[in-house]
Amino acid sequence: MSTGSLYLIPVSLGPAGTGLTTPADVAARACSLSYFVVENAKTARAELKRLEHPAPLRDLDIRELPEKPGSADLDALLAPLLAGRDAGLMSEAGCPAVADPGALLVRRAHEKGVKVVPLVGPSSLLLGLMASGLNGQSFAFHGYLPVDEEARKRRIRELEAESARHSRTQLFIETPYRNDRMFEALRTTCGPETRLCIARDLTTADEWIATRRIADWKKTAAPDLSKRPTVFLLLAG
Repeated sequence: MSTGSLYLIPVSLGPAGTGLTTPADVAARACSLSYFVVENAKTARAELKRLEHPAPLRDLDIRELPEKPGSADLDALLAPLLAGRDAGLMSEAGCPAVADPGALLVRRAHEKGVKVVPLVGPSSLLLGLMASGLNGQSFAFHGYLPVDEEARKRRIRELEAESARHSRTQLFIETPYRNDRMFEALRTTCGPETRLCIARDLTTADEWIATRRIADWKKTAAPDLSKRPTVFLLLAG
C-alpha cells in the first residue's frame, strides 16, 4: 500500500483572512482533506470554515501537534498517512515549519518515506524581506531575541556586527505585546547608519512597512506596534 501525502498548508496571517486571498489550488487541496495536524484546533477550524470546507467541521479529524513532540507522538500522527490517508499540516498563522511549528513532523515524514508537499501561501518573513529594500541575497532568521533587556541588547549588537561582516539581513520577531520595547532597544542600540525595517500587519488592511536608518528612526515618533504582528529586519550600514 502506498503512503498518503503530507500537505503543508499556509494559513491566513490576518484575522479571519482580512486582506488575504488564498490561492484557489491551496483552498481546493485543503477542502479535499479530512485529516489535519494543527498547531491550534480552534484556529484551524476557523481557517477551514473561511475556506468553505464542504464537510461539517465536527466530522473532520483534527489533531493538535504537541509543543514538544516525542518520537511516539510523531509516529502516532503519521500513522494514518502510512495507511494511505492524506493529511494537511497547518500552523496558527503563516507557513508550517517556517517560524512556526511542524519541522519535526516533516522530518519524521521524510524518515518514514511519506511524500511532503509544500503549498504556496503567505510567509511574513519573505514578504517583509521583499518589501524591505535590504539584502535579499544573504539573510538569516533568528526567531525571538532574549526577553531580558541587557541580554537583548547584547544579542542585537551581535546580530548587527554579523550583518556588517557579511552584508547579511537579520530577521527576527517578538511577542506582539513586547514589540514597543524591541523597537526602542533597536533604536537605542544600533549604529546610526544601520537600516531597520518594520513590517507590521502584513497581508491585512492595516499593513505598514517602513525602512529607515536608525538615525532617521530617532527623529520620528515610534510606530504603533503594540499587540500587532510585526517582523523586524536590520542591515548594518
